[in-house]
Amino acid sequence: MTMVSFIHVAFILFPCFLSLRAEEIKSSEACEFPALFNFGDSNSDTGCMASAFYPEVLPYGETFFHEPVGRASDGRLIIDFIAHHLGFPFLSAFINSIGTSYRHGANFAAGSSTIRRQNRTVFEGGTPFTFEIQTQQFSQFKERTGKFFTQGRKNSFRKHFPRPEEFAKAIYTFDIGQNDIAAAINNVGKEDSHAVISDIVDYFANQLRNLHGLGGRIFWIHNTGPIGCLPVAMPIHNAKTNVTPVAGYLDQNGCVNYQNDMAKEFNKKLKNIVVKLRAEFPDSSLIYVDMFSAKYEIISKANKEGFVDPSEICCGYHEDGYHLYCGNKAMINGKEIFAGSCDDPSKYISWDGVHYTEAANRWIANKIINGSFSDPPLPIAHSCRAQ
Repeated sequence: MTMVSFIHVAFILFPCFLSLRAEEIKSSEACEFPALFNFGDSNSDTGCMASAFYPEVLPYGETFFHEPVGRASDGRLIIDFIAHHLGFPFLSAFINSIGTSYRHGANFAAGSSTIRRQNRTVFEGGTPFTFEIQTQQFSQFKERTGKFFTQGRKNSFRKHFPRPEEFAKAIYTFDIGQNDIAAAINNVGKEDSHAVISDIVDYFANQLRNLHGLGGRIFWIHNTGPIGCLPVAMPIHNAKTNVTPVAGYLDQNGCVNYQNDMAKEFNKKLKNIVVKLRAEFPDSSLIYVDMFSAKYEIISKANKEGFVDPSEICCGYHEDGYHLYCGNKAMINGKEIFAGSCDDPSKYISWDGVHYTEAANRWIANKIINGSFSDPPLPIAHSCRAQ
């Protein structure tokens, strides 16, 4: 090729290069989410159950908020760190009617929530706020807030709610399923767990379809964590286990294998349904986030990361076969016991045996927001680019 020919080809290709470069820059820009809507259970409940039933008591909330704020932790949850990373204020629970603003989204998550309906009352550890109810609440929220704009309400009303056109541009996050798996574990031997897990995932998919029908387009979906690694699941804290577990019952980190195996089965089927929904909704972005691996990593690296043994519980009394959960009082062996917190929650992974400390939540959030545990591997701030 002569020099003249080379220059001619380069001149022709240069605009194409600029066009490709522009597309590359455009695709690397962060998404401009106007709002965040969250659905889930106690892992992301920022005040629903506390507003609806009994408020949390100290020492819940002591680390960051210095008072109970409806979160099942000593401080912030993963959803709080996600909101901060995206530039949003803390999400208000949908039913929290005092001093709330929903301008940048709302939180429909509620403690004890499940994807499927459960035959339990609130006093039996159940909740009326199933995933189906949460999506219905969102539907009502969207419809009613839309009226503030279509009916010409004053700006004093409008400033507290998302604009109608912003629902399609918002990000929708999900962290639910752990309580469904816990219910399935409790019924091992009584029902076909494989069929139950498939049913749970189908329920989840149907609710995502409902949200898509309501305008949702960007979905950030957490799978469920290693439930067999929750300290209350471990034999060391389980009063029902009075003998040494047989070989293979526990893994190298003391987690209960069969419980984690059920979580893994749920996660595998959840990922498969997410792939199916991508084909159904080519106009949408669906990100699958492997929370199981992120949470298992902090558990397996606890000492290296500056935490105490992951089986240790910061808040509560779990000795001599007694379970007294965080913030409660009881007479045990003739002595009044208050289930208070540890001296330094930042050294613990488990806050109350079921939920994580703020320190652990921060560690996990920092791992997932950059896309390291996502499929496709996009940071959350770029998750609208998965279409």
